[in-house]
Amino acid sequence: MATTRVTFGEWMPDQSGISGALTDAKNVVSQAIGYGPFPTPVAFSSAAAENLTSLYAAKAPDGNTTFFAAGLSKIYTVSGTGTLTQVNTGLTTASPNRVRFTQFGKTVIACNNAEKLKSWTLGSSSTFTDLAANAPIAKFVTVVRDFVVVANTYESAAQQQYRVRWSAINNETDWTEDVNTQSDYQDIPDGGQIMGIRGGEFGLVLLERSIHRMTYVGTPFIFQFDNISRNKGCMVSGSVAQYQGITFFLSDDGFYMCDGQNVVPIGAEKVDRFFLTDASETDYSTMSAAIDPVRKLVIWNYKSVDANRKLMIYNFATKKWTYGDAGTDYLGEASSGALTLEDLDSVSASIDAMTTSLDSLLYIGGKYFLGGTYGTRVYSFTGASLTGNISTADIDIGSNSVAVLVGPIVDNGSGSISIASRTLLNQSVTYGASTAADSENRVSLRSAGRYHRFKLIPTGANWKTAVGIDVDIVPQGSR
Repeated sequence: MATTRVTFGEWMPDQSGISGALTDAKNVVSQAIGYGPFPTPVAFSSAAAENLTSLYAAKAPDGNTTFFAAGLSKIYTVSGTGTLTQVNTGLTTASPNRVRFTQFGKTVIACNNAEKLKSWTLGSSSTFTDLAANAPIAKFVTVVRDFVVVANTYESAAQQQYRVRWSAINNETDWTEDVNTQSDYQDIPDGGQIMGIRGGEFGLVLLERSIHRMTYVGTPFIFQFDNISRNKGCMVSGSVAQYQGITFFLSDDGFYMCDGQNVVPIGAEKVDRFFLTDASETDYSTMSAAIDPVRKLVIWNYKSVDANRKLMIYNFATKKWTYGDAGTDYLGEASSGALTLEDLDSVSASIDAMTTSLDSLLYIGGKYFLGGTYGTRVYSFTGASLTGNISTADIDIGSNSVAVLVGPIVDNGSGSISIASRTLLNQSVTYGASTAADSENRVSLRSAGRYHRFKLIPTGANWKTAVGIDVDIVPQGSR
């Protein structure tokens, strides 16, 4: 009896199972070969007085980190032990807007599309105050070179949805338009409203129907705005995330990335149709996105049509997708201060009862990690592995056959196997009961049909990589 090794390829739900693509890759992450575990979110902070909708981690020049969490009316600092300290109240953020942050030197700047820009000086502030008397009201804020830049501003008693405004050079408190200080603004009239902005060496302005790059050119024009994507823009402001000059976002037909020159589809014919069918369009405003720099992932949190919150997970190193259960309402990049052994008493009364390993980045000062919010608490994705599901394509040996034996190939673990067999492609795919591998890492079964799909649930508290399965399939006799 010949054994065939089936290695796990790419999950592409937009393609048929007969094409050879994986038909499921849930609660796992893509690796160069195979799939690895994805952690559960665990509560990190104490409870706030309102639901939290945004997170931000700022690092001072001395290396100390300040971690902020915000709701619609309050901003908190989050200590290394998860203690929330309210540092601002009275904001009038109107949902679905949320507080957004950026850092300019030692100053953390917050906007919420309702009040003037707020500021916090790292190392000395105890509350957020107005950045300046003439600071603008804006929906988005970032830093481009030596300027604080805001977009989708509120001015002259009206929302200027297509306006980009920037501060004086190297002075975040001066917003008076002046060719000498280089503070000014630019309206972009041909792309709809601005849905997001990202900074760095150049600025990237994402509108509904276009994308503009803003490049510093000095006086008298200050910034040059080039339309690099006409009729293709960003559909959801919460879908924008950036990593090392690459900006990821959701457009009206799927997921894209932009390096400031080219707009590249990353979900086309892979996951775009799956997502657009699964996501609740009326809840796009609750979408959030964040980078997991350790695992090289960009992750989108969204509400599905079945009312559950889910994750779309893109590994930008392998250029492959997975998805999963969210367990949080919003995502955000987070960081915490280092903890002493005494501080751990505030985290858990017992080391054995801790939901996060002591080796986690969560307990190392100044290290960024993937965080989120659920209701009134901050969560960290540092818990035990979620229950993963990896399903193969339809395996066809050319005639009716019987699958009789399966062996999971899981590094540092094993797995449970279920099978769905059918004779014709127009028949429904129905999996049988899942069976755990025995002491010899084998699952005996007898399932007849022409097309066979195998579902693997990796097992083992510390499993590392699910590579594939070994299967024995024999031709079925006929009369």
